[in-house]
Amino acid sequence: MASVLINDTTLRDGEQSPGVAFRASEKVAIAEALFAAGVTALEVGTPAMGDEERTRIQLVRRHLPTATLMSWCRMNAGEIRQSADLGMDWVDISIPASDKLRQYKLREPLAVLLERLENFIGLARTLGLAVCIGCEDASRADDDTLRQIASVAQEAGALRLRYADTLGLLDPFATDNAIRSLRRDWNGEIEMHAHNDLGLATANTLAAIRAGATSVNTTVLGLGERAGNAALETVALGLDRCMGLDSGVDFSQLPALCQQVAEAAQRPIDAQQPLVGEQVFTHESGVHVAALLQDRESYQAIDPALMGREYRLVLGKHSGRQAVDGVFARMGYPLNALQIDILLPAIRRFAESWKRTPKDYELIAIYDELCGEPLRQVGG
Repeated sequence: MASVLINDTTLRDGEQSPGVAFRASEKVAIAEALFAAGVTALEVGTPAMGDEERTRIQLVRRHLPTATLMSWCRMNAGEIRQSADLGMDWVDISIPASDKLRQYKLREPLAVLLERLENFIGLARTLGLAVCIGCEDASRADDDTLRQIASVAQEAGALRLRYADTLGLLDPFATDNAIRSLRRDWNGEIEMHAHNDLGLATANTLAAIRAGATSVNTTVLGLGERAGNAALETVALGLDRCMGLDSGVDFSQLPALCQQVAEAAQRPIDAQQPLVGEQVFTHESGVHVAALLQDRESYQAIDPALMGREYRLVLGKHSGRQAVDGVFARMGYPLNALQIDILLPAIRRFAESWKRTPKDYELIAIYDELCGEPLRQVGG
């Protein structure tokens, strides 16, 4: 397998983050930005939410006629028909896979649900929809239950099974075992749907691919219920760097895409958010900076240019003499050894007092105060 399908669910599961509600214009704009970034398969919503949601799903279809769009449905004939009417390519029919969810959610035995599932798959196929069976809470289901679901789904003509770690309980080793077990009973596509409750959603997603999954669900910035889902940006680059697999994603588009989604969701991007956070290509440590001034690959495994970004050196509490010299040289100002010795402790005090690194103009102000004369720029 040389490539992996990313079926992004920012517009469905991502929007289920408490307090996140995309306007129609935002939903369409995010879908278009995802498509422009190379994510051509999107789970765009839940028809059962009502007329407004269905209108928004239809708008996405209209603006992205060549995208592969999926809706999420319960085992409900009306919702499946609505999906077809909205022009969906795929429908994800969700079935509670664990005993606990079947007991408390539907209160029906597995045999009854499987009979209904067979009928709904047949209905969806008659309407021209490709079918994914969403095994909700699969990580708490026993192998025999998943085997029975797979058997019914295969006989009825479903093309994909979604293995949902709904509560984010798995680790990569358990994920590997689970997907390998499912693969023995299912010849079709397997889609991994990971939640991040233990901070392992990306790792579990990559483990699922290694074990035989063919597609994955992601959300931009890892939006989603509780601790969120597997983040599009880390999954896409992880597939590329760790496994040599192509997802079709244009990495240079991701920072702007993440900013767009963050603004629509009214969620700030953490400064250390992998790949897209403000500080992830910023270096302060004296040892690191000294090495980076000689060779940028010494402390950077990922070239920031891949993400359309640049690396940055800053001064702070952990800076050394070479860092001070290098940062001032970058600004076009030469320093001698005595000036460096005077400035370094002052910069460290600034960082400790203000809880941040000084900006360029503040560095110059520190010099003016301590060295007694304005710092002269080279060539000035």
